[in-house]
Order: sequence, then structure tokens, then C-alpha cells
Amino acid sequence: MSVDRDRHWAVVGGGILGMTVAHRLRGAGYAVTLYEAAPDLGGLAPPWQIDLPDGDRITWDRHYHVTLLSDARTRRLLDELGLADEVRWVETRTGCYVDEQLYSVSNTVEFLRFPPLGIVDKLRLGGTIFYGSRIHDGRRMERIDVSTWLRRWSGNRTYERFWLPLLRAKLGDAYQGASAGFIWSTIQRLYAARRSGLKKELFGYVRGGYARTVAAFAAHLESEGVTLRTGCPVTSVRRADGGFRVVTPDGEDHVDRVVVTTAAPLAAALCADLDADERDLLEGVRYQGIVCASLVLRRPLAPYYLTNITDPDTPFTAVVEMTSLIDPSEVGGHTLVYLPKYVAPDDPLFEASDDDVRAAFLPYLQRMHPGLRDEDVLAVRVSRARQVFAVPTIDYSLRVPPVVTSVPGLYLAGSAQLVNATLNVDDTIGLADEALAAIAVAECGAPEPAVVA
Repeated sequence: MSVDRDRHWAVVGGGILGMTVAHRLRGAGYAVTLYEAAPDLGGLAPPWQIDLPDGDRITWDRHYHVTLLSDARTRRLLDELGLADEVRWVETRTGCYVDEQLYSVSNTVEFLRFPPLGIVDKLRLGGTIFYGSRIHDGRRMERIDVSTWLRRWSGNRTYERFWLPLLRAKLGDAYQGASAGFIWSTIQRLYAARRSGLKKELFGYVRGGYARTVAAFAAHLESEGVTLRTGCPVTSVRRADGGFRVVTPDGEDHVDRVVVTTAAPLAAALCADLDADERDLLEGVRYQGIVCASLVLRRPLAPYYLTNITDPDTPFTAVVEMTSLIDPSEVGGHTLVYLPKYVAPDDPLFEASDDDVRAAFLPYLQRMHPGLRDEDVLAVRVSRARQVFAVPTIDYSLRVPPVVTSVPGLYLAGSAQLVNATLNVDDTIGLADEALAAIAVAECGAPEPAVVA
């Protein structure tokens, strides 16, 4: 992208994706302005505060995040930000709640002892996961629905008993239209360590959480010369005078190029110059949202970082006991637990108050952990995000909105462009690099390493 270094680029959306795009563009020598509607950068990965009854306050991530040892792109970025030595690596355990019993399934021996499935079921389940790890053609997995593929390889009993509750937990009713790419992408990420020669997969986090990571990234962008406009929602992006007019409540800015990194429906609303087909693609993306309760407790619940739940009537998707991964001193010596619920963007749960969510979630958590008393719950705060990830429907890659649009100089790089990938920071960084490679070809006919490094 060496056509004109004097071009001014606008990046709309200050999540990790937008920050990475801005960082790469600035590293290639361009003037860059990054716009974010929220008061702070970070998107779905920002920190927040939870007030405790004694007047104290803890700060940690708004949603649960983890870095895998095999997340090479994330680790490279942390190194660029000077945070590589601040990552703590931990071997975690996994639980599974079935028929009102909590089981550990943290290793092969525990899995083989797992009572809810018979030996044949376990062999077929293990075989399904292993077979999925050996498939390298994600497009192939997109052509078949996830239920058909799982039934074929795991059998009906294992599907009904194990897979179906997990699909419903993550996708809700949308699982019925999802492709096998959903399961395949999850298996691929978890097996990345083995494929790279690592002996085991470890989970990691930066000391201080994403509060520290996002702050370091923002400071790095500022030191590079990126202009950061937080608390500044973009209301319109229109062609004007050979470039674009970026409209905000503060006025209008004229720039030469624009990369929009928002959710697809918002991108369609902002960019009126897109043609009808492009708008249809953007507006047709089916999203899944999340309502996630953060609980601060007096004591730990279980030794598991993640507890999967196979009960179809569970009010939340899983139990993520963050302090089984992070040192409890990071959150004042307390226990931090996330109770996520993945739902459609129009789900009534988005309108429920924090007290209503607590009333819906807490009794089931106490059913799972009978020793948990009301007074053990020091605080509850609920996060809501209506458009978290695009549902991977059949043949989604044939309908994914393109990065390069019909409007020269206007580009789209949002979560809707994640094909056969799970929504995590590593895949998000990868999306930024892939989008910039496509932009480089559109701008000058060939990718430039400085942009996509």
C-alpha cells in the first residue's frame, strides 16, 4: 500500500479489531484516526468495575477472555506492546454438570470414567473430535448442518445427551441453521497446540487483565501518532470531494479512506453509498448476542475454569470461574465467576434488570453448588451485547460481506467476515491482517508486508 503515504485513513470502531487495523495502517506510514462510540477502547474486551458492599471496587474484564499458548498472533501483539513477560500461564481443569451431578472431565482418564456416557458413546465422541481435528477444509464443513454431522460421527445418543445441549447453550434456536463449521472451528483452535508440537495447551492472561492490555494498546497507538476519538460515535460515512465525509456529533471530518469494523447491520446503516446487494448481505447476517453476569463471591465454587452444562433448561450457558485461572489477588482475594447466556439479539433477557438476571440465574447456580448461600454473593453486574458473533449458517462463506466494497476506498472488516473461526482475540487479529491484505490488493494491486505483518 505504497501508492500515497499522505492519505488519511479513518477506522470506525475501537475494538481489538479496529485498534489492530489502525496500528497496522499507521505502521505502514499513513495518517490514521480511530473512532469509537464508547468512552473507552476495547469493544467486547474492555475492563469494567464492580462495586462491593464495603465500598471497595474490583476491576477486571467485562467478558471472560483467555489466551491459548498456541495463539501466536495474540502473543506477537502482546510482545509489540511490551506485555509478553506479563502473561501468566496456567493449566486449568474442566467440569461438566449432567443430571444434577458435577463431574471432572479434565483428562483422558476422567473422560473414560464419565458416567453419563457409555464406553461406545465415549469412543464415538472422542473419535468425532479427533476426526474433526484432522479435517483441513473448512469450506467442506460449511456444506453440512452441524446436527447431521454430529449425529453421523457421534451417534444419536451422544448427540442428544452431549452435543445438543451445548449447541443450544451457545446458539439457542439458531443451532438448527448452523453448519458443522461451528464445531470444526472450535476443535481446530483447541488442537492448535498439538499440531504446532506443543505438549499441552495452557491458558494465559495478562496480569491486570484487559484493563492493562487495552491501556497499553491505546498508549502505543497514541505514541505512534494515531488520533484516538473515543466517546465519538460515527453517524454517517459518505463519499465527498474525492474522499469521504465522516460525520460525528462533533461535526464532520474529511478523510481519504475508511475501514468500518462495526457489526454488519450498523455498517449498512452508516454507509449509504453501498449498493443494494452489499446492503442485503450486511443486513442478512444473523447474529448471536450475550447477556453475561459477573458474580463476585466470598469463596470458590469448584476447581474448574469452565463447567459445561447439558441441562436444556439451564438459565445460563456455562459457569466460568475466572479465579480458577487468574490469581484471586487480581480481584481483591475474592472469587470471580461469569455466567454467560447466548441469546438472539431480540431476546427479552436484554431488557431484564441486573436484579432480574440475578433472580433468574442464582437459584440454578445454588442448585449446582448447594453450599452457595445468598450472603456469599457480594455483587452482581450484568453485561449485555446484542451482536457478538455471526451465526455460521450453511454455506456462509458464499454470503459473507466482502472487505472490498463497490465504493472505492471504503472497506468493511467486521466480525461478520470471520468465516470458520471462533470469536476470540487471536482470530480477530487474524481477521485484521487478512482484511488489510485484501485492502492492499485493492489499493495497489499487491499486498505490502508492512501493512499485514
